[in-house]
Amino acid sequence: MAARDEEEFQRKKKKKVKEIDGKWPSVKPKKDLKMNRLKSTNLFTISNFLTAYEAKTFIEAAESIGFTHQGSLGPTKGEAYRDNDRISVIDPFLAESLWESGLKEVFDDIQPNGKVAVGLNPNIRFYRYKAGQKFGRHIDESVDLEQGARTYYTLLVYLSGSISPKGKTNPGNNDSSMQPLAGGETVFYDKKLGVVAEVTPLEGMALLHLHGAKCMLHEARIVTKGIKYVLRSDVAFV
Repeated sequence: MAARDEEEFQRKKKKKVKEIDGKWPSVKPKKDLKMNRLKSTNLFTISNFLTAYEAKTFIEAAESIGFTHQGSLGPTKGEAYRDNDRISVIDPFLAESLWESGLKEVFDDIQPNGKVAVGLNPNIRFYRYKAGQKFGRHIDESVDLEQGARTYYTLLVYLSGSISPKGKTNPGNNDSSMQPLAGGETVFYDKKLGVVAEVTPLEGMALLHLHGAKCMLHEARIVTKGIKYVLRSDVAFV
């Protein structure tokens, strides 16, 4: 893509960015985020993408808005089994702050089909999985956005996890939202349904994977203890 095309995309995108309303935490820029590629795949994780404080504040903000239950008709009706709670917000400012916190540099050298990463989908979703909830095997579709952008990568940021990145259990009292998480792994499968990777949620860790035509079948395993909170968006390319 020509440089002027990317500049024009960024100019139009910034015109849509609104002033922060105090609802979400300020995300600190992170230097030298490290990618951890999983085996010989297009999956990779980024530890400490969010600090423990940022993750906890996102949870508090999402809970203050209120989640809505999301289910499905199930595999017998041609749908992946789904049982979780969800929030969806269109927030260009939040998308921009997450992108500029370090993701932009991570994607400097990632160019699927020769495309260049330009930011995140402003449709930010928050998922909550309580004990007994899960999301069955499925794929994530690509989405067409404005200014000719199309999404090629899923971004998942675990806001709660089995342990924090520093090896401590999540802070707080003894209610289930603050207990260490058990279960809830994100599992990827090959075409023969063999397990390719199992990603254990860690507080503040990001997981990114190709979606659309090259998306691997994956699932969110059942949560057996605590509450799993996830922030979801998509990386857009032009």
